[in-house]
Amino acid sequence: MTETFLTNFKNRDDVINEYSAPADALKGAKIYVAWYGTGSYDGTSFVLFKKDGKLYEVNGSHCSCYGLEGQWRPEETSWEALAMRTWGTYSDGETEVGEVMGKLLDKYGKKAKATKKR
Repeated sequence: MTETFLTNFKNRDDVINEYSAPADALKGAKIYVAWYGTGSYDGTSFVLFKKDGKLYEVNGSHCSCYGLEGQWRPEETSWEALAMRTWGTYSDGETEVGEVMGKLLDKYGKKAKATKKR
């Protein structure tokens, strides 16, 4: 599966710039999915990547006053932990994120609970 950038992320540079992350934060990383959805007065983001043999996720959000800057805090995760979540409940781009995560989890032998926003 190729790197997937959704909604307001078009490439690695967008991720680095929006989070104000160190320039080398994704050097040598395989990005599985990077998503940044915005509403009228807010934004939410999810980035999943593998680097140095470990799987990481970054989650960010903001109100209208700020952006994602300063929220680049990769947390080590696992496919098992990701499979326990309900995907597809994000606001802007929710269906795309759910579909991508479902495919990733299926590829790595896990099942995702893809639901629609209620």
